[in-house]
Amino acid sequence: MREFWLCFVPIFVAVDVVGTMPIYLGMIEGIDEGKVGRILIQSVVTALAVALAFLFIGEAVFKLLGITFADFMVAGGMLLFVIAMNDIVGEKSNARLDPETLGAVPLGVPLIAGPAALATMLLCATEYGKPMAVLASTANILAAGIVLRMAKTFLRLMGKAGTRTFSKVANLVLAAIAVMMVRKGITVFLGR
Repeated sequence: MREFWLCFVPIFVAVDVVGTMPIYLGMIEGIDEGKVGRILIQSVVTALAVALAFLFIGEAVFKLLGITFADFMVAGGMLLFVIAMNDIVGEKSNARLDPETLGAVPLGVPLIAGPAALATMLLCATEYGKPMAVLASTANILAAGIVLRMAKTFLRLMGKAGTRTFSKVANLVLAAIAVMMVRKGITVFLGR
């Protein structure tokens, strides 16, 4: 049981569902409840599939293609930056995000199962074994789905104007996180 928590806690921090919640609220703004439920299911299924695939074949695929974790961090950071900037400066960025695929990209990957979470999962698999990493990763992604499901209550409490303002601020933070991911990726690359 101790090993589970030693895996669960760092993955929980890396997934950062609390930080993802305001971004999620901004993305689903104006989308009907039925579609929001499908988006949420799609995000959890996508994040789980990517995480499990990454745990079992990620390192081998990266080696085969010559991709490093630094490359992965830079690419994920750039994608998040574009998403954040579209919402900050765009009139209505949700119009550019297709509700049919929103759950897969960008919500499932890279917001729930992003470079930091995937790297942490891989490190846990190395240290505590793949079965424990799979269990902790699955628990974290399901927990993220539950937290995001409750985000609508948060939306009702804040109202439309409050949510929109919060979303803009959250996307500014997301842009900063994206820059940090790119910086860390470049730092890792230059350190080699």
